[in-house]
Amino acid sequence: MDVGLDTGGVLAAASTPIAPDETASTLHDRLAEMGAELLVKTLPAYAAGEIAPKPQSGDGVTYAHKLDRGEGRLDFTKPAAALAREVRALNPWPGTWFEYQGERYKVAAAEVIPGVSGAPGAVVDDRLTIACGEDGLRPLRVQRPGKAMTDAGAFLRGYPLPAGTKLD
Repeated sequence: MDVGLDTGGVLAAASTPIAPDETASTLHDRLAEMGAELLVKTLPAYAAGEIAPKPQSGDGVTYAHKLDRGEGRLDFTKPAAALAREVRALNPWPGTWFEYQGERYKVAAAEVIPGVSGAPGAVVDDRLTIACGEDGLRPLRVQRPGKAMTDAGAFLRGYPLPAGTKLD
């Protein structure tokens, strides 16, 4: 431990690739397991004096501010690829969402649909593909207020958002 925020010495480190469809939740769980394994392996060596803490590099260090719910609003003027990353990064908390007719709809999974054009925020087909600043975003899992999270097909059967619908 050190006086600063995350500035203490390092006893061991590990790295892992992040899959293109991985969410913050699945990555968290995988990293927790990796960290536990590394801890079990490293602590006995540290206690035996076989390893010593190494100082961390200060290069590239930035402060990550606390997330709030407002950061989850999907801004359809952004490229769809950026929004798909936001959906994965902010899952499960604070989650991502869009508004329609004054209600907030959560999006837990989405995919990029290349070549989509239209006014940002406009639904362009019967599969809930939404035009973005670049390409289109198709939500795959959606939740209406007060309802359970569901796949987009079931969502649309109960609550159609036809092509031409403009999201708030």
